[in-house]
Amino acid sequence: MHARKPLGRALTQAQLRRRLGISFALICLMAGLTLALQTRAAEKNRIEVNDYRIDATINPAKHHLWARAQVKFTALDDISIAVFELHNDLRPSKVSDAEGHAMQVERVSQDSTVRIPLPNGLQKGQSSTLNFEYEGDLISAEDSPVAGLKLAYVGDPSSYLLYAGRWFPVVGYGTNRFTATIRVTVPEGYTVVGSGKNQPAPGTPATAPAQTPGAAGESGKPPIHARTGSGGVARKTGQTAPPAESSAAKLSGPQTTYSFAWDKPSFPGTLVIGKFEDATITAGGLVIHVFFPPEHKEQAQQYGDVAGKEFNYFTTLYGVPMSTDLKVVELPDDTVPAAWAPEMAAISSRVVGGKLNYRLLANMIAHQWWGVAVSPATRNDWWVTDGLARYAETQYVEHVSGKGGEEEAIKDMSVGALAYDTVPLGQLGTLEPFDPGFQSLATDKGGMVFHMLRWVIGEENFDKLVRSFAQQFQGKTASVDDLEKLTDQTAGDKLTWFFAQWLDSTGAPEFKNKYTIYRTNKGFRVVGEIQQDLDLFRMPVELKIDTDGQSESKKVNVVGTNSAYSLETYGKPRRIVIDPNNDVLKNTSELRLRTAIMRGQQLVQQGNLAESLKEFQKALDINKSSSLAHYRIAEVFFLQRNYQASANAYRDALNGDGEPKWTEVWSHIQLGKIFDVSGQRERAVNEYQQALQTQDNTQGALDEARKYLQSPFSRSKEANGM
Repeated sequence: MHARKPLGRALTQAQLRRRLGISFALICLMAGLTLALQTRAAEKNRIEVNDYRIDATINPAKHHLWARAQVKFTALDDISIAVFELHNDLRPSKVSDAEGHAMQVERVSQDSTVRIPLPNGLQKGQSSTLNFEYEGDLISAEDSPVAGLKLAYVGDPSSYLLYAGRWFPVVGYGTNRFTATIRVTVPEGYTVVGSGKNQPAPGTPATAPAQTPGAAGESGKPPIHARTGSGGVARKTGQTAPPAESSAAKLSGPQTTYSFAWDKPSFPGTLVIGKFEDATITAGGLVIHVFFPPEHKEQAQQYGDVAGKEFNYFTTLYGVPMSTDLKVVELPDDTVPAAWAPEMAAISSRVVGGKLNYRLLANMIAHQWWGVAVSPATRNDWWVTDGLARYAETQYVEHVSGKGGEEEAIKDMSVGALAYDTVPLGQLGTLEPFDPGFQSLATDKGGMVFHMLRWVIGEENFDKLVRSFAQQFQGKTASVDDLEKLTDQTAGDKLTWFFAQWLDSTGAPEFKNKYTIYRTNKGFRVVGEIQQDLDLFRMPVELKIDTDGQSESKKVNVVGTNSAYSLETYGKPRRIVIDPNNDVLKNTSELRLRTAIMRGQQLVQQGNLAESLKEFQKALDINKSSSLAHYRIAEVFFLQRNYQASANAYRDALNGDGEPKWTEVWSHIQLGKIFDVSGQRERAVNEYQQALQTQDNTQGALDEARKYLQSPFSRSKEANGM
C-alpha cells in the first residue's frame, strides 16, 4: 500500500503494501485527514443508497468529467435533508426529484458534501429518488475528499475514478452496500474497466442524434436499464436512466460507450480508463482479464497466472465468491499503490513494472471475499474484513513459501499492529479510513487478531469458522458481534475474554522468563515463571525447550503478570523460547525497532523528512548497529542532497548488523550513485562492482548495478535516488 527499491512498504507486502496485504498493508502512505473529515466520522448516516444509474462522459484531453446520476435511497430516520458526499471539484448543476422537479442544492466544501432539502421530508423506511447532474475537472489532490491523496483523476494516458474518490454521490463509504448500472463514454481507443460485464459499443460522432435513454440505437449502445450483472444475463429492471440527452454529446470525434451492471449489493463504483491491452487467462473455471498498457504487456501472463493461483487457493478456503470473473488492471503511480472493487484488483504501475509483488496481489484478490462479498456493518467493524484479507494474504504466503515466509509476514503484521496502538480496535470508528492509524489497526492488528484466534481455537476450527463466516454473510454486512457469536459456536466455548482483551485494550505484553533447572531420576525438570506487564492479560503461550536431544514444547496458560509452570524433559535444557512461532502479539526490542522505522518511512512518503529522522533515531536508540535504521537515514539525506551525510550513513549500514541482508547490496549501489553525482566515476564503479559481488538481486539490485556500470547515474534521471 513501487519501483522504488526497498524504501517504501508498498502498502506493503513486505515492501509495497505491507498490505494494503498492507495487508494486505493494506498498506500506502496516506496523508492525514482534515478536522472536518474527522468530525464527519462521528456522524450517523441517516439515509442509505440502494441503487445508482450513472451516465458519465470522460474527456481525458481536458481532464473533464460530465455525469448524471439517478440515486435511489431509503431514509433510516425521519429526515428533512438528504446528505451525500461528492468530490469538491465536481459541481452539481442540477438536482431534481423523481418527477423532474428542481431541488435546492447546498454545497459544503468543508466536508465534501452536498445537502438536498426535501420539501415534504421522508419518514423512516420511506424510499425516494434524486437525479444529479454535475461536472468538473479532476486533476489534482487539492480538493480530494481525503486531504493530499488523489483518488479521482481524468487525463492521459490513464484516468481513474475510485469509489473512495466520491466521483458520484456517496453515502456511508465502505459500509453502505448498493447496486449500480454505470454507462461511461470515452474517446475511441480508450478501454474502461469496471465491475460487471462490460459491453463496449461502437463509437459515434458527437453530432449523431441523441439516443433515447434505455434503448439501443444503430450505434449498438446498450440500454442503460439492461442489467447484465455479474452473471452476464440481461434483464429489464423497470427503471429508466437519468433523463435528458446523452452526455456523450460533450465529446467531439469518435467515441465508445461502455456499460457495466452490478446487481448484487456491494461497492461497484470504481472505474479505471486507459489505452490497455486485454490479455485473457483461464484458470479452471476462473476467467482473468489483465488490462496493462503496451509497455507492460509482457507481464500480463505472469500476473494472470499468479492471480489465478491465488484466487483458486482462496476459493478452497472460503468457497465461491460473488463472481468468478477477475480483472487485474494497472493504476497510475500518483494514487494508492493498490485498490479493489467487485471483480477488480488494481495495481500501481510502479509495482507492475518491477518484480511481481504476489503478496499485494493476494491481498487485493482476498478482498473479493472480505470487502466485496462480506463488508463491515459499521466503521468500528472495518477491521473484521480488512484483517481477514490481510491474514488471507499471510496464509497464502505460508502456502507458497512455507513457515519461513509466514514468519516474515507475521512480523510485518506485528509491526503494523503496534505502530499506532493508542486507540482500541473496538473504537476504530473514531478514526478516518485513510488515516495511517486506521490503516495499521484495521489491517495489521486486525490480521493479528485472526492469527491469534487461529492459535487459540485450533487450525481446524479456524478454517471452519472463516468458511462459515464467508458463506453465511455473503452479500451482507457483518459486525464484530456476528463474528464473536459464530466463533463461540464453532469453538464450542465462550471467547468473550479473547475479544474483550484484543478489542477493548491497547498494547501488547513483553514476556520475560525466569526458571531453574533440576536433575531428576528420569531427566530434568524446569520450574519457572512467565512474567509480563499487563495485569488483565490472558492467553495460551507456547514454550519451546531446546535440549541435548529432541526439542520439546509446552502450552502455558498465561494469566496476569506472573504465571508459574513446571515441565519435564529427557535431555538437558539448553534454551527456552517463549512463543517461538509468534502466535501472540507481543512487544520485543526487534518489533519496537521495526515499528519506529515504519513510522519514519510513512513520514518520508508524506514529505516530512525532519520528523522521519527523529523516528529513525528512535530506532537507533534501540539498536545502534541496526543496518536498516542507518540505511533509512541515508535515504533521507540522499533525498535532501546532503551527499556526505548520506554516504556516512550508508557506510554505517554496511558496518551494522546486516539485517536485513539486502541493505548490503543497496548500500553499495547508493554509494555508487553518490560518487557518480560528485564526479568520482572510478569510486562509483568500485561500489557497483561490490554490489554485484553480493549476488543479492533483491528488487532487481543486480540489474540496477549493471545499468550504472554501463552508464553513470544522473540525478536528473532519478530525482528521488531510490
